[in-house]
Amino acid sequence: MKTVLVTGASGGVGARLRRLLKGVYPQIRWSDLRAPADLAKDEEFVAADLSDLNAVEKAVDGVQGIVHLGGYSIEGPWETILQSNIVGTYNLFEAARKKRVGRVVFASSNHTVGFYPRRRRIGTDVTLRPDTRYGVSKAFGEAVGSLYAYKHGIRVTCLRIGNVAEEPADMRRMSIWLHPEDLVQLIRIGLEHPDIRFEVFYGASDNERAWWDNASAFRHGYKPMHRSEAHLDKAIAGQTTLPADPIGDWYEGGPFCNDEFKNGVERAPD
Repeated sequence: MKTVLVTGASGGVGARLRRLLKGVYPQIRWSDLRAPADLAKDEEFVAADLSDLNAVEKAVDGVQGIVHLGGYSIEGPWETILQSNIVGTYNLFEAARKKRVGRVVFASSNHTVGFYPRRRRIGTDVTLRPDTRYGVSKAFGEAVGSLYAYKHGIRVTCLRIGNVAEEPADMRRMSIWLHPEDLVQLIRIGLEHPDIRFEVFYGASDNERAWWDNASAFRHGYKPMHRSEAHLDKAIAGQTTLPADPIGDWYEGGPFCNDEFKNGVERAPD
């Protein structure tokens, strides 16, 4: 793995990875619509709009692996989600196929399964229950990744990321928290593990209150270094600042489930 492309370089997660991945691979190429304000002279950057296939092909050219973080990272209007996350993700995989890229790590999301109640522990093999248009776009990305793995031989790892931060900010995030250093470990498994074909992992640290069975990641050697319980007091304090949300507090997707909620098939208790 000599050259790796990371999309979404200007986002919050991208900024953390620019620091943590430095020196891990001989060459890392960063991409986004605009360059990060603090881009260093020794960092390679290629501007690319994900909805423009030609631009994506140029960004992908010559790399062996891709970490695809780029796109719209929250709920938004359909047209925004469509262009950034659906057309953009298709373009990324299609460019990878054309340029013979060997591996792609796709940043999926916990919002692909957000409408599971928190009382139910789930694995990676459950039927998807996206909680937003954003969640739908990430489910699409997993499906496209599967297509390009089984049809074209690209080795694909989808990470259903919880919440990337240095510490969990509230009680929901005690269950879904992912420390940036543990994210790097999951990315490296996707880019380097010899047995990867097509895999889905949950992007979570060592969370005692986890709602997810992450056995597939553990089988591939994942050993999270960070425990959410070490930050319990901070999470309890943060929880007290949040408004009551009977719907969001029932489902794993939290406030994403409450957004635009109208009489769903599985009602949260009053």
